Amino acid sequence: MLTKINSIVLIGIEGFKIDVEVDISNNLPKWEIVGLPDTSIKESKERVRTAIKNCGYEIRGKKILINLAPAEIKKEGAVFDLAIAIGILTNLEYIKNKELNNYAFLGELSLDGKINPITGALAMCIELKKLGIKKVILPKDNAIEASIVKGLEVYGVESIRDTVDFLNKEKDIKKTEIKLEEILKIEEKNSTSIDYSEVKGQENVKRALEIAAAGGHNLIMIGSPGSGKTMLARRITTILPDMNFEETLEVTKIHSIAGITNKNKIVLKRPFRSPHHTISKVALVGGGKTAKPGEISLAHRGVLFLDELPEFNKSTLEVLRGPLEDRKVLISRVNANYEYPSNFMLIASMNPCPCGYYGSNEKECTCSSRDIEKYMHKISGPLLDRIDIQVEVSGVDYKKIAKVNKEEKSEDIKKRVNKARKIQEERYKEFNIFSNSELTPKLMDKYCELDEDSRELLEKAFTKLNLSTRAYNRILKVARTIADLSEREKINKNDIAEAIQYRSLDKKYF
Repeated sequence: MLTKINSIVLIGIEGFKIDVEVDISNNLPKWEIVGLPDTSIKESKERVRTAIKNCGYEIRGKKILINLAPAEIKKEGAVFDLAIAIGILTNLEYIKNKELNNYAFLGELSLDGKINPITGALAMCIELKKLGIKKVILPKDNAIEASIVKGLEVYGVESIRDTVDFLNKEKDIKKTEIKLEEILKIEEKNSTSIDYSEVKGQENVKRALEIAAAGGHNLIMIGSPGSGKTMLARRITTILPDMNFEETLEVTKIHSIAGITNKNKIVLKRPFRSPHHTISKVALVGGGKTAKPGEISLAHRGVLFLDELPEFNKSTLEVLRGPLEDRKVLISRVNANYEYPSNFMLIASMNPCPCGYYGSNEKECTCSSRDIEKYMHKISGPLLDRIDIQVEVSGVDYKKIAKVNKEEKSEDIKKRVNKARKIQEERYKEFNIFSNSELTPKLMDKYCELDEDSRELLEKAFTKLNLSTRAYNRILKVARTIADLSEREKINKNDIAEAIQYRSLDKKYF
């Protein structure tokens, strides 16, 4: 007798439906799993056999052949344990319900029959919905994250016995339903207390960070030690725009694959990733034996903060050039290609020289011109060209530090950022992009029109600063965001002038 059970395998973030075919006969007792399984799947024979036995079901004296089809796709992980167990129990008629075509089964088994949580549950459920599956049975601990997929019935189970009783209609298990608003309230209560009101002075840097957050632009801060670069960068999380539903799905999907979701299994706030400068290329971009997403993908729709940028290995920084331009990363392996999205904001900070005081009024620089040149050239021109906003962070004088006047709160800045981002989402809704930083040259021609004065000013800057075509395009995108923050449809001369000033530091320092 042959039984087929639906399951799925992920290659990158793309899912492929897998038919778990189970054939049982009364020949010499033997278990065999075929269909290009990896070691963890081959080991599932003993897990499944013992789990079924410990749940009180008899399977001795049988020849069991399990095929994972299609055979040409490499299968990895223990996610097929539950599907294999259900296929066997259905074949042996412990499960009376034969209408399982609309179900998919995901889960790893313990030896006592309990169902352990898996990584990538949300990504699998999104792909199953695309493949036409209407119901999913998976570990109870994964039910919340999976339930945000609209149009999919999700049932969380704790053991094989629960699953069998549910399928036989001997036990009622409610489908998991979740309200994102309730989880968001919990997240807000647990949010950090950092705020831009704690930063004295630095109005020009706060303005630059506001523009970056509103348009999704890359930004670099250059300044002496203690000027507040890291403090300012870490507080950008408090003004980032709220994520819409599509962005929430994208981000949670990646974090689910990486196995780093939070207690509620749903990522509702934009990620902020801050890797140490000793990070390797593989950890930054992604890869490894099973090609997991790297820091740039974990920062998708959020921020990748690189503190002390020149301290990173130069070859490691250079691998950012492609993802910054393409907003995705392709990891090639002999048996498969893995593609992960990497649409992130790069926020970087650095000193102007090894000692940190080149050009400072506070302390004299002790570095030689050769040391400064060597230090600054750790950042290549092509990488710098991909950073939209460059801002200098100067030390704050005593009067500003000691003043009693309250600084603007993050929530007030965030209101303006949210309003500007809503304008962009509405403007670009037909093109499946969410911010000005994603504009293509064709869309820029349509939405970044300049009047004569603005065009003349930009032409002078292009010639005087010797800008590249990429830098020209980034000035236009930043100007578009500045106009959106002012709720103006047209870009004017002042917008262009402000955007140009954020491209001037490469001539001073680099």
